[in-house]
Amino acid sequence: MTTTFSHLGICVTDLERAQRFYCEALGFVPAEAHEVGEEFGRLMELEGVRLRSQFLRRDGLAVELLCFASPPCVGEPTRRPMNRLGLTHLSLRVDDVDAVVARVEESGGAVVSGSRTTMGEGHTLLDFVYCTDPDGTRIELMRIPG
Repeated sequence: MTTTFSHLGICVTDLERAQRFYCEALGFVPAEAHEVGEEFGRLMELEGVRLRSQFLRRDGLAVELLCFASPPCVGEPTRRPMNRLGLTHLSLRVDDVDAVVARVEESGGAVVSGSRTTMGEGHTLLDFVYCTDPDGTRIELMRIPG
């Protein structure tokens, strides 16, 4: 039996804003888009489903942005605690944390400045920081040699 990774889904409040953030700040590229309706209601365990889906791709990773028209999305647009059960964050390797941090802020995201963690020096420097997309989804930026 073969199992392969397909994609990671992220519920967003504004599809255009989220797509702009993931493309401009994090280097994703738009791929296929879908209008989704009742045919997926049972799968999603929701009644009256209507949403727009936009896939984004980067380095073999696919992210699906889901923007619900019906029923509306629920929850607060804040980052989840790391110790809450379930998915905690999306992590990306970057060459220059500071450069990506600047793009995150310019693109409507937020940087959790108190999370910046740097260890080592020179070629062994490890550099990490958390940021969030415009809806509070936690994203880890990490520079790791090699």
